[in-house]
Amino acid sequence: MRLSLLSDLNVERAARRAAILVTDTASGEQRLVRETEVGSDPLAEVLLVSLRQGKSGLVEWDGHQFFLTVQAPAVRVVVIGAVHISQALIPMAKGLDLDVTVIDPRTAFATPERFPDVPVLAEWPDAVLPDIRIDRYTAVVALTHDPKIDDPALAAALRSDCFYIGALGSRKTHERRVQRLIASGFTETDLARIHAPIGLDIGAVSPAEIAVSILAEIVATLRKDRRRSA
Repeated sequence: MRLSLLSDLNVERAARRAAILVTDTASGEQRLVRETEVGSDPLAEVLLVSLRQGKSGLVEWDGHQFFLTVQAPAVRVVVIGAVHISQALIPMAKGLDLDVTVIDPRTAFATPERFPDVPVLAEWPDAVLPDIRIDRYTAVVALTHDPKIDDPALAAALRSDCFYIGALGSRKTHERRVQRLIASGFTETDLARIHAPIGLDIGAVSPAEIAVSILAEIVATLRKDRRRSA
């Protein structure tokens, strides 16, 4: 690989942008296709499939064989609220190779002892989310039930292109949340992005069961193009 290509790949990785290194197996020629360029590339059809699957491999196109090296950012889950559901959710998320960050300004809850091996930020969401840079590979999960904490996080998520936004609470709680966010300038179309009540409806009762339902909904949203039709 040319040093310039490696440098370009590292730039895309640092910025959490996907890219595909296309290698012509016959000639050995290589080129980098950035995520924003995939749709206009001559190999767009196969590149899009590889990018959605996040898998490298051999493909054939128009009588030629190419090896596609897919570099995609790790999927990240930003958990707002150092609560019991979060404690159950995080080990499961790590088992799915998801990067997890916990944010909660309540220092009695947001401690490394309660959440070992993951970043725990005892800060207000609106203070730290700009530095985290929520992107299309990020899921935001609001679990505190406290509007002072959840609402700023949801507002930041709605202004981003993150692939999933979920919020804990009953339908009545969410109705009140919607009214607050509309008063902040969001539209009903914006707010339709929020999964609330959060999680798939599996009749979950315990924190662990709720965590399962949340992770299932995140994965279902992430892999929606691969799901079986009903």
